Amino acid sequence: MAAEITIYTDGSALGNPGPGGYGIVLMSGPHRKELSQGFRLTTNNRMELMAVCVALEALRFRGSNVTIYSDSKYVVEAVNQRWILGWERTGFKGKKNPDLWMRFLRIYREHNVRFVWVKGHASTVENNRCDQLAVAAASSGNLIEDTGYDG
Repeated sequence: MAAEITIYTDGSALGNPGPGGYGIVLMSGPHRKELSQGFRLTTNNRMELMAVCVALEALRFRGSNVTIYSDSKYVVEAVNQRWILGWERTGFKGKKNPDLWMRFLRIYREHNVRFVWVKGHASTVENNRCDQLAVAAASSGNLIEDTGYDG
């Protein structure tokens, strides 16, 4: 039986563009893991999408049943409305963040993923925790380069 995994993700940029970060909470049964990273120069949408990519890449077993909760309509609607498939057919022509969308599709196709949009900065405890992680990462002294950001 495939693992049941719940993931919360959030991304944040302090200025857009500006320093940014992502926060992730992964949960499966009794297991819980938090991940975060900050970047010197990026955008909010890149961090939202980066969080999803990193979260899916962190899964140890392919074919997992995954529910991702995100407050990013940019990410959730692109997948749930299947816009991303049209973007892929056109080589992401005219779309922002093609590097991350291609990265996302590679790992997304290895799992059974369902996206759920949640309202940001509301009563969703784990989403708020992801926001805290993202902001702390963006504000830290441990910022790395977002090599795909093209300004």
